[in-house]
Amino acid sequence: MSVLRKVSFLIIFILFVSFYSFAAIVDTVSIQSNVMQVAKKCVVIKPYSYQNKNNRYPVVYLLHGYSGNYANWISKVPELKNYADEFQLMIVCPDGNFNSWYVDSKLDNNSKYETYISTEVVHFIDSAYNTLPLKKYRAIAGLSMGGHGALYLALKHPDNFVAAGSMSGVLDLQPFKNKYEILKYMDSSEIENYSVVTLLKDLKAGTLALVIDCGVDDPFIETAREAHHILLNKKIAHDFIERDGGHNWKYWSNAISYQLMFFTKSFRD
Repeated sequence: MSVLRKVSFLIIFILFVSFYSFAAIVDTVSIQSNVMQVAKKCVVIKPYSYQNKNNRYPVVYLLHGYSGNYANWISKVPELKNYADEFQLMIVCPDGNFNSWYVDSKLDNNSKYETYISTEVVHFIDSAYNTLPLKKYRAIAGLSMGGHGALYLALKHPDNFVAAGSMSGVLDLQPFKNKYEILKYMDSSEIENYSVVTLLKDLKAGTLALVIDCGVDDPFIETAREAHHILLNKKIAHDFIERDGGHNWKYWSNAISYQLMFFTKSFRD
């Protein structure tokens, strides 16, 4: 083997080792819910630099959609590991049951996912990991049902989150009340009170950094536009994105990188 070939081989080997050695770390943990008396699994993605125990990190909570679970995001978008390294943050994907809508249901005492995610999961993550345990370093996002959940939880618990993002979120539940098991957890007469578009009407400027993203071929695009116009009328700054695409992982895989960048800026601000 010539010297040149040996050198080339060595360079390729070093690049290979570097690529596979310096990557984010993915944990799957079990988080006990006292309010529901059940333990739920959760994915926690830590940047490679987490190995330095002196480092502390902001956290983005990332919610799955209807019929999904805690593992959806990392299995469908493995690039999340790269984003954790790129943006130097932790990404936490809790389980919201496949159809909970992330609310504390008055119809089902075993479905209290508002309290579970916004309080119990946050407390566990801040206790078990090297986070920056302050509102100004904590954001929440999600897709579809999780897009509703992220904005709903942030609006209901503004002391816990500095920013929130929706990807293809169902931001007005009323038009879809007879679908997706919504009425399993909410009384028909109260659906309006659970809708993000209702909660936005009481939002004060400067409370949350918000980003809303939805494809023009998405069945929920009109709910995104409704939320956007409410915020415009209230003169509340926010990012609103609509572009080519539908309700699928191709769209969400593209959307998440921008949302994480948006949150990183919010943490600095």
